[in-house]
Amino acid sequence: MTAIRIFPHRRAGALFALVLAAWGVLASAGMPVAAAELVMFERKGCVWCLRWDREIGPIYPKTEEGRIAPLRHVSLDRGPPVDMALAEPVFYTPTFVLMEEGREVGRITGYIGEDAFWGLLGQMVGRLAKKPSTDPVPKKALLDRATPLLPASAGLNK
Repeated sequence: MTAIRIFPHRRAGALFALVLAAWGVLASAGMPVAAAELVMFERKGCVWCLRWDREIGPIYPKTEEGRIAPLRHVSLDRGPPVDMALAEPVFYTPTFVLMEEGREVGRITGYIGEDAFWGLLGQMVGRLAKKPSTDPVPKKALLDRATPLLPASAGLNK
């Protein structure tokens, strides 16, 4: 019988392949992946950016909008971003761009207050692609014990 020797560099490659496979299994097992993000373009010294940070920044991640589209800060002081396909360039700060899977869904230029921001953001989030439910049984049926999961005609709900 011949012994198979695994050289150190092959072990590292095998470990890397194992880690990638595990990551793939976790990703396909329903781990949440943010398909949308809200990108906030800002500049150093922008008073309206600071006001947004003070009024909205602390609560944004705790909101439904924040869970659907996590916030990403991009400074225009370093030049325009090269990794984003924007519908048009960003000149004014703050500018909030809602991105979904690499495409711009909508934008809010400027910040004049909480009410305007939440109203405009709600409209943009409403335009995100609706993902069909993959649940075979509605959640309400699982929570409501009085709701039978099978039709009464099946005779199994007694």
